[in-house]
Amino acid sequence: MLIERVWAANDSRNFHYLIACPQTGEALAVDPLEWRRCLQAAGARGWEITQILNTHEHRDHTGGNAGLVAATGARVLAHSDAAARIGGVGVGLRKGDVVRVGRTVELECLDTPGHTLAHVCLYAHTAEPALFSGDTLFNAGAGNCHSSGRPDLLYETFMSQLARLPDSTRVYPGHEYLSRNLEFTLDREPDNREAAALLARCRDADPASAVVTTLGEEKRINTFFRLQSPTVIARLREVFPEIGESPDAKTVFLKLRELRNRW
Repeated sequence: MLIERVWAANDSRNFHYLIACPQTGEALAVDPLEWRRCLQAAGARGWEITQILNTHEHRDHTGGNAGLVAATGARVLAHSDAAARIGGVGVGLRKGDVVRVGRTVELECLDTPGHTLAHVCLYAHTAEPALFSGDTLFNAGAGNCHSSGRPDLLYETFMSQLARLPDSTRVYPGHEYLSRNLEFTLDREPDNREAAALLARCRDADPASAVVTTLGEEKRINTFFRLQSPTVIARLREVFPEIGESPDAKTVFLKLRELRNRW
């Protein structure tokens, strides 16, 4: 499996991905808003985009579909419950479905509600596993739930699915928010040395060359995985004293998400 990350260089700080079969050169484009950049990147690698996958229905992820379909004839794949809102979807996906690219690439569909009610992530069961997480999981952060989302479902997605994937899983999100998310981590957990060291490395880095984290790293630097941290809980109680001295993990997650909304 070959992966090309395409930096959108737009105000929304989008990342797009091309996932290609090394034998056939067929490629899947993930959330190709800036579709011309994806087409150019594929051309530079000698790949043919034959499929488009939308992780969810928001326009900053689907807005390039029409242009890329017109240019390539690619078919569009998305969560079956989001297909009508997206339009032009040729394949509706459900939990456990497998997206095949060329002869060699297989990607498992994870049904990951929270940011929206109909959101999919793609998981590659390769020697170096990879998660294409859309707006569910960001590097050092979690998706918001402002538009048709539910934070309680996002918590369940994090705990019952993402946290159980191998620590070696590389995380490929839909946006580049790493520095800002690390600043939130350190606001909540100022003694997190690994987060501080990573922030020092990446604060002024070119987004096109942004760090690719693993889930193991996320569990050490991402506040939304660090729900048992005494420092996180103590500082959260300063803002939400009603949670008490020993809040459960779900309460900590939901209050962190509430705090991040206005931080």
